[in-house]
Amino acid sequence: MFRPLARPGRWALGARRLGSDRGSATVWSLGAITVLCVVFGAVLALGQAVAVRHRAAGGADLAALAAADHWFEGGPGACARAERVARAQGARLVRCTIVGETSDVTAASGHGVFAAEVRARAGPAGPLPTVPAPAGSPG
Repeated sequence: MFRPLARPGRWALGARRLGSDRGSATVWSLGAITVLCVVFGAVLALGQAVAVRHRAAGGADLAALAAADHWFEGGPGACARAERVARAQGARLVRCTIVGETSDVTAASGHGVFAAEVRARAGPAGPLPTVPAPAGSPG
C-alpha cells in the first residue's frame, strides 16, 4: 500500500540542493582540456626550439669542416664553400673566418623566438703529445 512521505517539503528542498551541481562536470572538463592544450602547445614549442638548435648546430659543424677542408683557396673561397654547405643543411652562415688552416664559423637557423645561432671551429689536429716511456722499459 502506498504511504505518503511525512514531510514532503523536505524532499523538495533536498532535490534542489542536489540539482545545484548540474553542469559542474562540464566546467571541470573544459578546464582540464584547456590545461592539456596549453601543456601540449608548450611541448610542441619546445620541440620546435630543439629542432632549430640542432639544425643550426649541424649546419655550423659541417660548414666549419668544409671551410677548413678548403683553407688553401683562401678566406673568400673557403667561406663560399661553407655557405653552400650551411644552406644545404637549412641554416644560414652568419660569420666565417679562416686563420691558417683553422676555420671559425657561426651559423643560424629559425626566425623570431625560435632562432638559434651556433659557433663551430674546425682545423687540423694539433701534434700528438709525447708520452714519456715508463721507467725501466727498453727504448
